[in-house]
Amino acid sequence: MQLISIVSGLPPMIDGVGDYAFNIARQLRKDFAINTDFIVGNPNWVGESEIEGFSVSKVSVRSVANLLSLLNCNDHPSTILLHYVCYGYALRGCPFWLIDGLQQWRSASRIRSLVTMFHETYAFGPPWTSAFWLSPVQKNLLARLARLSDRCLTSKEGYAKIISKLSSGKQTQIHAIPVFSTIGEPEQPSPLAERPRRLVVFGAVPTRQRVYQRSLAALARTCQELLIEEIVDIGPATELEISQINGVPVIAMGERGTAEVSTILLSSIVGFFDYHTEYLAKSTIFAAYCAHRLIPVGTFYSDFQEDGLQAGKHYWLADRTIESLSLAAGQVIADNAYTWYQSHNLSSQAKVFATQLTGKC
Repeated sequence: MQLISIVSGLPPMIDGVGDYAFNIARQLRKDFAINTDFIVGNPNWVGESEIEGFSVSKVSVRSVANLLSLLNCNDHPSTILLHYVCYGYALRGCPFWLIDGLQQWRSASRIRSLVTMFHETYAFGPPWTSAFWLSPVQKNLLARLARLSDRCLTSKEGYAKIISKLSSGKQTQIHAIPVFSTIGEPEQPSPLAERPRRLVVFGAVPTRQRVYQRSLAALARTCQELLIEEIVDIGPATELEISQINGVPVIAMGERGTAEVSTILLSSIVGFFDYHTEYLAKSTIFAAYCAHRLIPVGTFYSDFQEDGLQAGKHYWLADRTIESLSLAAGQVIADNAYTWYQSHNLSSQAKVFATQLTGKC
């Protein structure tokens, strides 16, 4: 089977959705002989026309005509897998060109099918932000896309409920599958007691800045309770000059390749985050911590819990409890997080995608 995958970016560009889509394509080819042609919906993307045997093209401009010219090339497949993230296809998160183009493509033939992976829904925000004013438009575009799609997937149970409601009855069974680790899935991570007392802060600049600014006390407490000897910071420079926290040295590693990041995680005991706990299922960083059997430690955002995750069981809130976190208790949490992850690892997700793409649900 051959399909087209529309993405917001691909390597070498740093793009979480693109990394996710690329790993899915690899696994689909390996396990199900499903081959992918990529279309990048970002005119500014710079990369090769072929990556690891996958053909890659991009829109030269974000327009219906340009998209259709790529979709209607000779011998192009009749199935599209769209990885939807509204801000990935339009500056203000309103990609009319994409939805209008897909609608024209889809309606031109009965044998054509569209499967959409919703990585997000629509924006929220206070009245003084553009997200507030554009939210109704984004919501309308999402509703159109949900009704246009033959089948839908998403990363959060809450998203699935939103999409189902907006589809006006079209989508009644939406797979909600938390994202997988895009930096590898080691088979037998060692117990925490066998690892150095290292804590990792990994991810995008804003999330890591929040760790050092908003969650500094919680980070220091975690280091004290678990006798952390070293904090490793992985990712683009935060522009924060932090060399140590309560005597624990902070080592800024910068951006590193996936294999090296995986090695660092496997030789650490804690993965620290400052990320909204309602959205952990869509965090590839949280997924990486779970897949590498670390203790995911964060800070409180909400009492609401879904996607099979529970505070105190699958992750620890360092600012929420009066109890101290011991290595033994942390091992139980790390094991629970690792077990939770296995039900939706990359091979499991590829199987779900294969059934959705072939219509053999």
